[in-house]
Amino acid sequence: MKRLWKSGEPFIWLTGGALALALLLVAGLVALILANGLGLFWPRDVVRMTLADGKVMTGQQVEREAVPGKPGQYRIKLRVANRDLYGADFQWVDEARIATREYPPDAVVVERTEWGLLIGTIQEVRDGGRTVAVGSARGLDELRRQLPEAARLREEIRRIEKGDIGAINFAQDRVRLALKRLEIKGVTRGPDVDALQSQMGALQARYREQEARLAGLRKRQTASVVVTADDGKEKDLPLVQVLNVYAPNTMGVFAKSGHYAAGVWEFVSDDPREANTEGGVFPAIFGTVMMVMIMSIMVTPLGVLAAFYLREYARQGTFVSAVRIAVNNLAGVPSIVFGVFGVGFFIYFVGGTIDRWFFAEALPTPTFGTGGILWASLTLALLTVPVVIVATEEGLAAIPSEMREASLALGATKLETTLRVVLPAVMPSILTGLILAMARAAGEVAPLMITGVVKLAPALPIDGFWPFVHLDRKFMHLGFHIYDVGFQSPNVDAARPMVFTTTLLLLLIVVLLNLFAIGLRNRLRRKYAMAAV
Repeated sequence: MKRLWKSGEPFIWLTGGALALALLLVAGLVALILANGLGLFWPRDVVRMTLADGKVMTGQQVEREAVPGKPGQYRIKLRVANRDLYGADFQWVDEARIATREYPPDAVVVERTEWGLLIGTIQEVRDGGRTVAVGSARGLDELRRQLPEAARLREEIRRIEKGDIGAINFAQDRVRLALKRLEIKGVTRGPDVDALQSQMGALQARYREQEARLAGLRKRQTASVVVTADDGKEKDLPLVQVLNVYAPNTMGVFAKSGHYAAGVWEFVSDDPREANTEGGVFPAIFGTVMMVMIMSIMVTPLGVLAAFYLREYARQGTFVSAVRIAVNNLAGVPSIVFGVFGVGFFIYFVGGTIDRWFFAEALPTPTFGTGGILWASLTLALLTVPVVIVATEEGLAAIPSEMREASLALGATKLETTLRVVLPAVMPSILTGLILAMARAAGEVAPLMITGVVKLAPALPIDGFWPFVHLDRKFMHLGFHIYDVGFQSPNVDAARPMVFTTTLLLLLIVVLLNLFAIGLRNRLRRKYAMAAV
């Protein structure tokens, strides 16, 4: 036995087992996310159950589990939807109570802009109070014919509200601030004031024109569909609220696959709805990527300059050692502490000062003196700068001193040696630190909750209004979206699959960002390895 331990073979098995356990845990985590997230967009069949007492329940089977305290018995979690009719999306049914099950071909699932899914059978389709189709088959055909026009009208209304009216509101706000600026200077009359008031009048006239356009478009939305649910309950649903209608029990694999692909595209390209439990997460994707990019631009030069000073210029001693210890300890500080610092320093002090100097006419409404994507990015840059410093210092320590001495011996100055010899050689280590910083920043939530992230952002930080990039705006973030949907949603059961799907998307974005940085790092390594040869 002693000979076996001296050979080191047990230690090899121990390290291999630790690696296998770590890989197993990671694989289990990814498998759990995939299993719960990938099925969100697959159209489940609709089952109609008749219970022993004669009650009929129609919905989509979501889960099946053992009944607590009753060995050998199971119960089914049924998504009955129709929250506006029944008050709940899900109901549990004991299998022992089920008398019959059937999958009616006329059962349809209606995706709505409000109140979630509607499950039932189509009774008739109306247009302007006149019945144009009766029955499930004809009604479904008529809906498929009219839905594109309803979607076009809905998109036109949305474009006017966010585009034309949004531009008018933006221009009115600028004129209002200009008038307030003149008032602060004591100018209440004169040609400048008259010109601004004339602009305001013209903008108000344009606003009334767009309101009239909206009223005309809404009058054209006269079609509706009557859907019959269980217990004979009927829902007369305006077609403008219908996003999609499909009969899953009659769909084949290819039709369901097409529906699945359309659902994935909607998820990554559309805005959220229904308290973030339905729709897409594009604003959160945009906010996450933009915040990580701004953070990377801020943290890289700060961390690299600090590391160069500590390793290349500072005299090594007690003070430098204490600074290194402090930097390493910063990496262990709870992230919420950085968030509190961001609120106190960046938002209240820096942002408040900017408002007083440059946006006095907007006060007391803050511009930069409140949470925004700029302050959130700076806070995360401060949080991740120790990672970049440590990685860069390790890279600088690995560069042979002979390279520096050879450069100096050839007549290069200290600055030229640093920029042309040391910096290119340490670039892979800098990118390693940046990779770790991006991965941590993309998943942080606590500091963002108090520095600028919101449940639903009314506008993106980049749009078509001058100055096009609005760093003062609040933003959405995938990490906070996961927290909000999973723990703050009014409909937790309906939101649970969205939590796993959003988590999968966040992991995918982090992996893509890291792969880009890793590819760039490997390219630089090959370049300077060949140069050394």
